[in-house]
Amino acid sequence: MIQKSTDSSVVQFRIARPTDKLAKVVEFYENGLGLRKLYSFENHEGYDGVMLGLPDSQHHLEFTSHKDGSPCPAPTKDNLLVLYISTQEKVVEIKNRLAQMGYNEVEPENPYWKGKSVTIEDPDGWRVVLFNGKFEVE
Repeated sequence: MIQKSTDSSVVQFRIARPTDKLAKVVEFYENGLGLRKLYSFENHEGYDGVMLGLPDSQHHLEFTSHKDGSPCPAPTKDNLLVLYISTQEKVVEIKNRLAQMGYNEVEPENPYWKGKSVTIEDPDGWRVVLFNGKFEVE
């Protein structure tokens, strides 16, 4: 039997993925969703990249592009990045800003999200859920 650890040595995490549309993806997450550019780099052994997140947060997203191409087709429509938003007004504000940028709401694959949130596809087709509230562990 494997013993479950009660102590985690993980102090930070980053989710990274490639894209052939780096500028559009950065615009979507930075200007559309309001994440902050934390760091960027150019031509690191053929890679360009940008890290986006929340100030003072230990969690961030990294998007990279390689000079020889970085295709990254989106997985299923139920692979989601869920962002918890403080108020419903902010959800609507972000939804409207993204719509003005050409990114409209899409039908969620999982009915759990329907009527509770807004689902939008980024330039690569990856889905982002805007959910009003906070995740609470029961």
